[in-house]
Amino acid sequence: MNNDINYERLPKNKILCVDIKSFFASVEAVDRNWDPLKVCLAVVGDQSRAGAVVLAASSALKEKYNIKTGNRLYDIPRVPEIKIVDARMGLYLNRSLEITLLFREFVPLSAIHIYSIDESWLKLNGTERLWGNSRQAAMLIKEKLAEKFTLPSSMGIGPNMFLAKVAMDIEGKKKGLAEWSYEDVPEKLWPVRLKDCWGIGSRLAYRFKKIGIQTVGELAHLPLEYLEKKFGIMGNQLYYHAWGIDLSRLEGHYDDKRKALGRGITLFKDYTDPEQIKTVIFELCDETARRLRENNLIGKTVNLGIGYSHNETSSGFHVQRTMKNYSNSSFELYLTALGLFDNNYKGQGVRRLNLSVSNLTPDINLQFSLFDDSLQRLKIDKTKDLLQDRYGYQALFYGRSLKEGSILERMRTTIGGHKS
Repeated sequence: MNNDINYERLPKNKILCVDIKSFFASVEAVDRNWDPLKVCLAVVGDQSRAGAVVLAASSALKEKYNIKTGNRLYDIPRVPEIKIVDARMGLYLNRSLEITLLFREFVPLSAIHIYSIDESWLKLNGTERLWGNSRQAAMLIKEKLAEKFTLPSSMGIGPNMFLAKVAMDIEGKKKGLAEWSYEDVPEKLWPVRLKDCWGIGSRLAYRFKKIGIQTVGELAHLPLEYLEKKFGIMGNQLYYHAWGIDLSRLEGHYDDKRKALGRGITLFKDYTDPEQIKTVIFELCDETARRLRENNLIGKTVNLGIGYSHNETSSGFHVQRTMKNYSNSSFELYLTALGLFDNNYKGQGVRRLNLSVSNLTPDINLQFSLFDDSLQRLKIDKTKDLLQDRYGYQALFYGRSLKEGSILERMRTTIGGHKS
């Protein structure tokens, strides 16, 4: 072992990673009284298009026909055994919300990190008197998921978020539940191929393969200085993850040097139609909210800058408003920015827009109420994030971006105003 690594000094949290197997397909199967583990089922975006993306494939479909998420409708054999259904996002969102409420029966909301519509981390610290040890608590949650929703789940337990996640990915998806400790790292983590390890990805794995590094263990034994020089701060994270070390908190990491997150754009022409300008503001809010969620942040102050055309007598305005609650919701940021725009815009030609969110804090401070729809909005945003990450921004976007004046296509193909 590395003499610089002392596991005794590291936090030994009790983190549970929960994944609902083939979530969209499993929910559809249960809703149609089919066995989610036996039915050959594909959920697609739109059956009327031969090139429609397979959004989810049941376990049986993967095993028997090698049809997976990301395949196309035309890849699916036309045999009676295979059932094909259109996606019903409303159904999946509602079920995901219900699952989160079930988790709240075991831990407080502050101990739940929603990673995606079908995957969450739960911090089990301090629940021993209620539910027993981590494995016993996990089994209770697994049984409740099966009993209440008839949904199969995979789980991983570890002393940190990374080990809980890879335990679930590597072993839990086969056995149903896996528990890894720091002591398991050499035997269980190091043999894993880099392309199969969460947080690395195929492109990075290929870069390592070119220098003869193909497993997590081989990565672990590269010098830290080499990795930091070659990959920067990511190299530091790769090194410590390879040793099973992850000091990030379940509630997310916050770099207090970053004062705000935002996005700005210069338009190709002057916009004078308020509805077109509002469409651009919405898209800037949506992009900013997504970046906040990616960084596990929420903000309270919305800043809107409007730059007028050079033909106007004034240069524009910059205003801000502090919301009642912290948020990273696209909808809530837009409502605030819309109020700022309506109160200050007087019909001038607009050429430049800037939208940012400041007064940032980790999303552990995000408060939900059973009496509003903030949790549902978060689920909707997370679902859109997930689908766009997997299939590109065209997979799912808000209807407002179909209106005249939309800059969505341009925003997705430029970096800092230039083509990527």
